Amino acid sequence: MPRIKCLVSYDGSGFSGYQVQPNKRTIQGEIEKVLSKIHKGSFVRIIGSGRTDSGVHANGQVFHFDSPLNISEIKWPTVLNSLLSSDISILSAEEVDVGFHARFSVKKKEYRYKINLQTVRNPFTRHQAFHYPYPLNLEEMKKAAHALIGEHDFTSFCSSKTDVEDKIRTIYTISFHFDEENLIISYEGNGFLYNMVRIITGTLLEVGREKMTPESVAGILNAKDRTKAGKTAPPEGLYLWKVTY
Repeated sequence: MPRIKCLVSYDGSGFSGYQVQPNKRTIQGEIEKVLSKIHKGSFVRIIGSGRTDSGVHANGQVFHFDSPLNISEIKWPTVLNSLLSSDISILSAEEVDVGFHARFSVKKKEYRYKINLQTVRNPFTRHQAFHYPYPLNLEEMKKAAHALIGEHDFTSFCSSKTDVEDKIRTIYTISFHFDEENLIISYEGNGFLYNMVRIITGTLLEVGREKMTPESVAGILNAKDRTKAGKTAPPEGLYLWKVTY
């Protein structure tokens, strides 16, 4: 049976996250409903590269599914998009080897966090960026970020609600750039824990406002204690940007 790998983009503001949940609108749930229609009522499970929380967006989420239908990989995006709502878009599809797994075959992920620094909030981007109208010391934030590069136990930067026991992850790069009125922080790593990017972002913002020192971040990391890190930045600024296989 052919296995189809899809690249999907979505505006997460109208969803209760990626993962299917009873009586809630989710990315997975919407896509599976559409696939069931295409397959004449037969349920089709999709497997994603990972979950995103309520309000979190994706530029390059990946999922796969198996289908017996004779639909070419070129036509799958058109077929799916014709039935999906406008806040989800299938960007591409390709037939892959049955050994491919959207979650377990991942080599690297990139997340981006968008921060709107304008004094007056923009009502048209309130769901697409975190409005944070405060001066930031960017050089101090870069120094703090350097302490997080490499393989570490990120317990201090993980939600206490997680049931994941192994909290060792590797961050390859943390970079900063500006896009019009926004500061964008990009994170590349081999994987990320629940709320990890948002907690790191909240901590870096504390450093940027000089409420924490860059040197304190290494101590927070070593403490393995969530209460030592900064606040969890809100979901609207976060994007799953790219998944590399």
